[in-house]
Amino acid sequence: MAVKLFTPIDLGGITLPNRIVVSPMCQYSADDGSMTDWHTVHLGTFACSGAGLFVVEKTNVTREGRITHGCTGLYTDHNEQAMARAVQVYRAITRNPIGVQIGHAGRKASTHPPFKGGKALAEHESPWRTVAPSPIPFAEGWHRPHELDKKEIQDLIDAFVASAERAKRIGFDVVELHSAHGYLLHQFLSPLSNQRKDEYGKNRMKFPLEVAAAVRETWPKERALGARINATDWVEGGWQPEDAVAYARELKRIGLDFLCVSSGATVPHARIPVTPGYQVGFAQQIKNAVPIPVRAVGMIADPDQAEEIVASGKADMIAMARAFLDNPRWVWHAAERFGVKIDYPPQYARSRPDVWPGAALARPRSEVGS
Repeated sequence: MAVKLFTPIDLGGITLPNRIVVSPMCQYSADDGSMTDWHTVHLGTFACSGAGLFVVEKTNVTREGRITHGCTGLYTDHNEQAMARAVQVYRAITRNPIGVQIGHAGRKASTHPPFKGGKALAEHESPWRTVAPSPIPFAEGWHRPHELDKKEIQDLIDAFVASAERAKRIGFDVVELHSAHGYLLHQFLSPLSNQRKDEYGKNRMKFPLEVAAAVRETWPKERALGARINATDWVEGGWQPEDAVAYARELKRIGLDFLCVSSGATVPHARIPVTPGYQVGFAQQIKNAVPIPVRAVGMIADPDQAEEIVASGKADMIAMARAFLDNPRWVWHAAERFGVKIDYPPQYARSRPDVWPGAALARPRSEVGS
């Protein structure tokens, strides 16, 4: 029987050679939004991974949309040129598709990176004005965001389109809208962060759907357009799974090609039961309700777990982040575990288990099976 994890899948006009995705991972290493040598090495590492799709970290559509001083952007020509250079490195190593996630941090902008505490920037640390649907800080001690007016909302829709145009010129196969984790698009969706009285509050989906429609208009149909969405805020009175299903239906109607289903990070006090695969049920709920390819993410690390998720129909793809940081050769070792032969970069072919007898000795027992 074929191993489902290693079968191709069509997303819009592109084909992934397998169902394994490297999830977007913020590196906090950019220079005013522009990728650096760190990113070139980062992309090169995952070009060798064998994953069906690699998605570049949350890339911001405006300078003010960055989470930190070190976050990537696609809002200047220099940003675009630096990212194009890194993508060229990726393309020289693999033919597997590459995507970019675009978004805006909203009220969660102007902070330190997590490895420096993740708190809001102080006055002496070059903070900037944050924006949101309503002037509600993310947490105590965070900046009070400016409430966006309708002209500013339209300007942000234009910024998403402009970033998508830059991504198109760079040659990305996939654009993924970041509409989760308490960032700006999700801030409009959640009643915890959107308490407006105008049409953008009465219909909390209005702004995110306007962004999706505008980007769909400019993004080529022969590539793929998707979104990462929240299934729940994990807080009473917040965004709920039934809301996510309704949102997914609208995104499908607009013409998106896939959804990645995540949760949480809307408010800091949410109590989230983090266990292996804890978000898979949400992905399955959306997959059962909406005819669109769905990706599961969150504490997926074991190859057998990943195969079960896809083979049982709970999701069409799986995405991993930290598991790939720990083991950039996860795909190689999963293929070995299932007896699937995949191509290695020729420079690394000598490490194949059918070529090098020492391969089994180099793998932890948990990776190669008993």
